[in-house]
Amino acid sequence: MAQNNLFRKLDSKKIECLACTHNCKIPSNFTGLCGVRQNINGKIKLLVYGRVVAENVDPIEKKPLFHFLPGSKSYSLGTLGCNFFCKNCQNFDISQIFGFKGKILNYKEIFWGKKLSPVEAVKKAITYGCESISYTYNEPTIWVEYALEIMKLAKENNLKNVWVSNGFMSKQTFELISNYLDAINIDIKSFRDSFYRKNCGAKLKPVLDTCKRVVKRGIHLEITTLVIPTLSDDEKMLKDLAVFIKQKLGDETPWHISAFSSSISWKLQHLPDTSFEVLKRVYEIGKGVGLKYVYLGNVLSKEFESTYCPRCGKTVIEREGYFVKNFVKKGKCPFCGYKIKGIYE
Repeated sequence: MAQNNLFRKLDSKKIECLACTHNCKIPSNFTGLCGVRQNINGKIKLLVYGRVVAENVDPIEKKPLFHFLPGSKSYSLGTLGCNFFCKNCQNFDISQIFGFKGKILNYKEIFWGKKLSPVEAVKKAITYGCESISYTYNEPTIWVEYALEIMKLAKENNLKNVWVSNGFMSKQTFELISNYLDAINIDIKSFRDSFYRKNCGAKLKPVLDTCKRVVKRGIHLEITTLVIPTLSDDEKMLKDLAVFIKQKLGDETPWHISAFSSSISWKLQHLPDTSFEVLKRVYEIGKGVGLKYVYLGNVLSKEFESTYCPRCGKTVIEREGYFVKNFVKKGKCPFCGYKIKGIYE
């Protein structure tokens, strides 16, 4: 595993992890909150390096990315653990496997996944005819050293790199990956810090800071917000979020508004699913503040999944689920020539 500067020594027994903005102070032999970054002899040991527990060939739209190589396949992989503890998590079986964080674990009892070297990951992506590799299923920030080695090799082999992230990475982590990162979908789960503290065990501001860094660096960005009844469905909050996207990230930043499903959530089975009517109202909020590309997720609706030209209003990418008809050629509307936000070739 390549060394980096994502930790610093505090004293003879404790180090500070710098991968995410929790900045965990980790005693000897303990892990940080994520459960996979351990202090061994005053250095970070990444316990999931070279191992995956989730591996699939996905449509890029599943990330979701609607303006990045639409209709293409992405080799997707993930490991164990997370730096968030979202009660709504649908991948809780891998993200929340460590029932108690920051403890000395009995590693012999944990299945860390199958071995997969960075070289093997890239070879698989090429063999499966993928145009990109996606670092997803659990938060890639916590396994950045492993992800970074794959990303470097992917670039050498003309593959794109995609992160699906909660955005809680440190500035140091962003600087490490930014030269190799082509696209990222970041969850802005709410525009209220209180939600992050109560539902995720985190804070809002670092997420917003990461989004702004991504835009400043010119990396393709799309935003996802899960609308959870009673927790993140307040219309004023969602309008504030939409205004932030427009003013700070740009009115052409795609915004995915997703429906919550109680049956696949970690700890929120008692809440109702998000209604289609609520999603449509949030869609109208986004369009009303001036966002050009707003989508509804976790629903099958050609009307609200397709991309329309902001100038002439005609359909330029037709979607229904993961079935895609791409009318965009060289990034322009085929009807009026308007440049459609995104990467298409």
